[in-house]
Amino acid sequence: MTDVTDLLGRAARLLDRLEALLPSAPVAPDWDAHAFRWRRDGRGQGRLHALSHPQRLALKDLLCLDRQKAEILRNSQQFLAGRGANNVLLWGSRGTGKSSLIKAIFNELRHQGLRLIEMDKDELVDLPEVLDLIHGQPERFIIFCDDLSFEANESSYKALKAVLEGSISAAPDNLLIYATSNRRHLLPEFQRENQEARLIDGEIHPGESSEEKISLSDRFGLWVSFHPFTQDQYLTIVHHWLGRLGAEVRAPERVDPAALRWALQRGSRSGRTAWQFARDWAGRGEEAGDGVT
Repeated sequence: MTDVTDLLGRAARLLDRLEALLPSAPVAPDWDAHAFRWRRDGRGQGRLHALSHPQRLALKDLLCLDRQKAEILRNSQQFLAGRGANNVLLWGSRGTGKSSLIKAIFNELRHQGLRLIEMDKDELVDLPEVLDLIHGQPERFIIFCDDLSFEANESSYKALKAVLEGSISAAPDNLLIYATSNRRHLLPEFQRENQEARLIDGEIHPGESSEEKISLSDRFGLWVSFHPFTQDQYLTIVHHWLGRLGAEVRAPERVDPAALRWALQRGSRSGRTAWQFARDWAGRGEEAGDGVT
């Protein structure tokens, strides 16, 4: 009897250890949330984590982007209304408001049923799982991929390409993908690829390598470009953020030179640089301008 009891105890402990190694039962997402982040746990099981405090960016705080705001807002409103809308690639110079604009559009439309799912590049291999989760939900979802770029042999590259009109399985009607990138074609481009171009009947045709790289970005129906700000635009954004932060400017004539020195040292007159300068100036208070570098 003792041997049987010992054997049963050992079997129970073994089952407990095996259970710890098995995937846990899937947890239903909190669909009352407006923003989510896709993450995998230590067992490799993915789930949608609700974000209780998404970043509160407003469209009115994004200056000098009227064309870009109008295009993406129109596309998003068409999507919410169930009309034709496209996946969007926002590409261009760093710090010019690409990801901020997506967050601001989400905040503008979240109470009309728009939802945002953030996915990192390496997690795009899980896109089929995410699509299965949101299929049939009444809300409209934008999958947000920030700072996207690939090497051609990456599995996440192939997964994204399949979802963007390249798979036999149709994407849900309540899903769009908004991606930002510094590269228009999302893949590195090399000088040697120009040598693959062919002249046929007087027309230049790109080589296979170039065609492959164009094929991914070409699946985004809407391209929105972002370009470096002019000096006047940069200073306009600086003064906007100083006002929003409630910064006391005792000597306005010192603000512009200090802001330009700040941008020069960082090699960028971007909206991000303007925001960083304004935070620094506001934080210095009365000492601002005496040592801003």
